[in-house]
Amino acid sequence: MTSHDDGHGNYRIRAARPDDADAVLAFWAGAAEGTSITDDVDGVTRLVERDPEALLLAVDAHDAIAGTVIAGWDGWRCHLYRLAVDPARRRQGVGRLLLDAAEARFTALGGRRGDAMVLDRNELGQTAWQAQGYRPEPAWTRWTKPLTA
Repeated sequence: MTSHDDGHGNYRIRAARPDDADAVLAFWAGAAEGTSITDDVDGVTRLVERDPEALLLAVDAHDAIAGTVIAGWDGWRCHLYRLAVDPARRRQGVGRLLLDAAEARFTALGGRRGDAMVLDRNELGQTAWQAQGYRPEPAWTRWTKPLTA
């Protein structure tokens, strides 16, 4: 998909595969803020099988995960989730590379605006999103309800 070398490391973007689920979950456990109700092998596998291009991974030359973002497209809106970068690889352009790839995906699909879920307490994450041109919309509040089968 995309690659980047800023002198700190060579990273490329690829779509996650179903067999990446365990590695993605382990990565999120150390690099992501908080957890989600779908943070399990079934949830990640279902996402990748439903939309094979949604979960983007920044990987190094050894295919080790350096960062992730979910670029979800529902045909109407462009949703960004789980932007996470390995703490040891932050400030190397990994987040920018992931968001550039996500935005290219959205543009190709006809998307007009990306929106991101960012925890209020995640100041580092907010700084990263702002650096990419994203701004909060204080007039909106996210409403949720867990669904049971």
